[in-house]
Amino acid sequence: MPSGAPVHVRPATAADRPTVERLWLMFRHDMSEFVGVLPNPDGTFRSERVDAAFTDPDWAPYLIERDHAPLGFAFVRALNAPTRVLNSFFVVRAARRSGIGLRAVSDVVARHPGAWDVAFQDVNRPAVAFWRRAATTLAGQSWTEERRPVPGRPDLPPDVWISFTCTDRRTSDEDVRRGL
Repeated sequence: MPSGAPVHVRPATAADRPTVERLWLMFRHDMSEFVGVLPNPDGTFRSERVDAAFTDPDWAPYLIERDHAPLGFAFVRALNAPTRVLNSFFVVRAARRSGIGLRAVSDVVARHPGAWDVAFQDVNRPAVAFWRRAATTLAGQSWTEERRPVPGRPDLPPDVWISFTCTDRRTSDEDVRRGL
């Protein structure tokens, strides 16, 4: 992705919701490959998480940008719980494998120091590699990985959950270049 401008992560506002909703469609489209979910008749996907991110006080939506172009989003839930959950995380394809996702997740996690859980699916090989790298970058070797059943969905394979604790540690461009 050509541009030397820094990646900017900021809380998403109500005015950002239409942008996040369009990014959500891309996210769910990407995920449909792994979970087999088809769009609704109107071409949308279920969006309860978007609603919660913008209305539930225990959630926080973030927008990832560069040069004012939206690159992705992150939804954090369980803000008031002992362990926060990175509920949804998305970076557009043109910005992937450039370090943007690692910098963005580092920024989001640093805003809420403490214990974290992140879930993803084993069949999403790029996500497996990304989240293992992110956990190592953010917590060194002090992270765990386990499979947990999807609540109320015995028909689905278990999700993979990575757990770690992080203090205010933001990933720099130099960290990304060095593979940290």
